Amino acid sequence: MLEFIFQGACNDIKKTSHKWQTPSNIALVKYWGKTHPQLPKNASISFTLNNCNTRTRIDFNKKQNNNSIEFEIFFEGKIKEEFKPKIADFFDRIKKYCPYIYDYRMVIYSENSFPHSSGIASSASGMSAIAMCIMNLEKDLNPNMKDSYLKQKASFLARLGSGSASRSIEGPLVVWGKHLDIAGSSDNYAIKFPYKTHPVFDNYQDCILIVDKGEKDVSSTLGHNLMHNHPFAEQRFKQANDNLKKISDILQNGNLKEFISLVESEALSLHAMMLTSNPYFVLMKPKTLEIINKIWNYRRENDSNICFTLDAGANVHLLYPLSEKKEVDFFIKSELLKFCQKNHYICDYTGSGSKKINS
Repeated sequence: MLEFIFQGACNDIKKTSHKWQTPSNIALVKYWGKTHPQLPKNASISFTLNNCNTRTRIDFNKKQNNNSIEFEIFFEGKIKEEFKPKIADFFDRIKKYCPYIYDYRMVIYSENSFPHSSGIASSASGMSAIAMCIMNLEKDLNPNMKDSYLKQKASFLARLGSGSASRSIEGPLVVWGKHLDIAGSSDNYAIKFPYKTHPVFDNYQDCILIVDKGEKDVSSTLGHNLMHNHPFAEQRFKQANDNLKKISDILQNGNLKEFISLVESEALSLHAMMLTSNPYFVLMKPKTLEIINKIWNYRRENDSNICFTLDAGANVHLLYPLSEKKEVDFFIKSELLKFCQKNHYICDYTGSGSKKINS
């Protein structure tokens, strides 16, 4: 991607600091399987969340020795040496596009709005926040940079840290992966869903039911790698791309019954790939299935439009239109809370993406 290679500085910046808030996201059509360097085997689309976000500040101080990349990472006030290897890998991947990071000693301060151990993947929000801070430094060096370029390159960089992080720069609906039916889509960065959505999807609600806060038995990275020799991989990639075309139409026409069917099928298809890989693994828990059955019963008995989706884990995202919030809140507290670890759940809704914080 030659257009993202840094062309040289206009300004000489000795010292600066930037702070960004970027959200997590939940995929409606999932990507599962990728090739080097962090390119998806199928296109995906996600809701950007609002309340579940990471706030990151990076202090940049110019140094004389530019032979290496130097940084420290503090998470919620404490130095986190265990976070450094992944961030170091990220910096190594982006140095071709952002060579100026050699010129600065970086101190990263990060915190989540949600508990780090809550089972919500924070790599998307965390890596996208770092990418936005890096790109804000680049804008200091080249003030004529357009905001559209800043966000596009930030998505490109974030992808190199975590594939889903590419979808956390914009909102409320974001597509990542080249798709013939989505104008402007790319494998290299994510874009805002380019078509007008039906009003029913405005402020769509996502209640995250925390079934298990523990670390997953199988990491997402390993899960993606198991798709390389998966017997059903090609069928899955085709299914996902077909579903993206379908959900594009649904998001525009507002057919919630079709939305429910497709989103739930996508969630179960993702976990079916885990069940049929070699080695196979199960990330759902018994209480995950209990919640799913409760959702199905409630929807049938109340002619509701609630549905579920799953990430690569045991926790359940309960999706529903804002018009049903009062009734669904009662349903959660009366029927679903007992399946949540320590009664833990997080109420969220669709958001607009990354935000600059003036500290």
